[in-house]
Amino acid sequence: MSAQEERSALTPPTALYDHVLHLLRESPGGVPPRRGYCLPLKTAAGEDPLSREEAKSAVREALSPLPDDPITLQRRFERLGIQDRHIHLIRSTVAGLPLPTDQVDVARTLGRMLIRTGTTAPTVTAGIALLGRLGEPEDVPYLSVLGLFRELAGAAVNALDILDRRSGAIVWLVAYARRVELQPFVRALWTGDRQAVRPELVALPASPRFVSSTVARRIAEASPLPDLLDHHPSDTGLLARAGRLLVRMGCSRNDPTDLLAYRDALHVYDSVVGRAGLLPPTLDNAALLLSLALDLSSGPGVLLDWPPERRAELLESLGRLLAEPRWVAAGATASAADQRLRADWIRRTGRRPFEHRTAVPGSFRIEVVAGDPADREPVEARVLIDGRPVVPSVFDSGPAHSPEYLLDEGRLRAGVEPREVQLAEAHCTEGCCGALYVTIRRDADQVVWENWRKTMPGSRNPAAELPAYRFEASAYDTEIARAETDCSWSWRARTIARLIKAGLIEEPDLLSRWDAGRGWISSGFDDPGTAVVTFWYVPGLASGNPDRADRPLQFRWVVPDDGTPPEAQAAAALRRLAEEDPKSYARVCGGSRERAEELGFPWPDSA
Repeated sequence: MSAQEERSALTPPTALYDHVLHLLRESPGGVPPRRGYCLPLKTAAGEDPLSREEAKSAVREALSPLPDDPITLQRRFERLGIQDRHIHLIRSTVAGLPLPTDQVDVARTLGRMLIRTGTTAPTVTAGIALLGRLGEPEDVPYLSVLGLFRELAGAAVNALDILDRRSGAIVWLVAYARRVELQPFVRALWTGDRQAVRPELVALPASPRFVSSTVARRIAEASPLPDLLDHHPSDTGLLARAGRLLVRMGCSRNDPTDLLAYRDALHVYDSVVGRAGLLPPTLDNAALLLSLALDLSSGPGVLLDWPPERRAELLESLGRLLAEPRWVAAGATASAADQRLRADWIRRTGRRPFEHRTAVPGSFRIEVVAGDPADREPVEARVLIDGRPVVPSVFDSGPAHSPEYLLDEGRLRAGVEPREVQLAEAHCTEGCCGALYVTIRRDADQVVWENWRKTMPGSRNPAAELPAYRFEASAYDTEIARAETDCSWSWRARTIARLIKAGLIEEPDLLSRWDAGRGWISSGFDDPGTAVVTFWYVPGLASGNPDRADRPLQFRWVVPDDGTPPEAQAAAALRRLAEEDPKSYARVCGGSRERAEELGFPWPDSA
């Protein structure tokens, strides 16, 4: 053994807590880098020799009985084959570990020793998980520092959320807020520069691509937002930022349950709506207040634990304010196309959240909600039972389906034969993160919604059970008919797309004659002022002899709004489809480059 090897063998390994403190001292200004530090993991290469159940059993064995010190636990882990790759399993196993009352103090002491002196990821993870159950305020600084390791951040934040939610939010932002634009705000939080927190918060970008629902909640928790609002009651920039954070938390395109998880939501709603009259009546602020009203009337805001009548009072206050002439005129001078689109949305939607405020037991209502065009929110057909939105109350992976899906094709109509309907699907796909289903049937003079089903691929937890609901059939049919025929929520390009889709459903031969099948048809996502028609092309489809149907090409045709009546534009589009092969004017947008080149179509550079 060389001298260097001998010294290394005799030098005890550095505790992970001490290691991250050293990294912090080396970082400029003592501020951790974006996404924190990498843990020096020591997982062996190759497949895990232990199955999940074997690893879980080994973790339980290592902790039974509870060891006296980190070294003993480390040796047990090593003997049983527990490695760095098992840290997530260690977390879940320790969280469910039975702890008799007489072992609580021993377990807490062990947890503290593990996080302060543990030298390996498995032992420190076990300590964090124990303190997630048994920790006290004195453990917060240690957990906050260890959370700077990316691999330990999730466990540390879970523990901190219980002990000190603000500290948990700060660590979360360090570890997971990837946008560089957020870093000045995160720096102010980490260094404790309270004078800088408010201006940096107000200066944050408002775009959804910068602030997801979870980022919005963590920003509000870390600030902390209620304290800032209470100490700066006349700061209209802060007031508007607080309102936008609430809107982002309830964003159905991300995870609307972030709003429900935000413990200070009621306080912030009270502050923002109570002082909304201080805001200047700009287009941005009018859109903000209308978005808040939509959430409070039919969105996740309804599901908060409101005191009696308080939500109705806030809605009434917003309704009065937005009806004032100065606010009605907020979008009158809009000149740019995106501003005109937004002003038109306010004009169409402005009174909708204030029309249905009373819900009686057993009531059924559908509220089609088109959100702020600037946020590119999906249009939802929100189903409300007893005045409460169904989808966000039980499904957190995606919004309610569009009215085109649920209403235009009659999926919510009740017949004698039971029909299973998908009410919502995950943002990614059902195969990734699940969907929500219900079975609808008619039973004499009632309509029944029953056999609720949530698909959750890969989940080991059972889906929450929902009760069966019964509605008076005539009232149900009336509401379905109203919702199917009420198009007041729609804008011109969306109406054009809906009419084109309806025409293709009625006359599928308009596409099939060109060896094509209908795809997604709606308003454009990047440009809501256009209608977009997509279709799939398979040679030989019309003749009944499709060539390689498993490798279709997808085409995209953009129909700009030319200002003429939507009915006339849709009719013209359908005539063109009847008379001209759409492959000659649409562009390839999906499939494969090889198939496109084989069929003689150019492959787009951005596909």
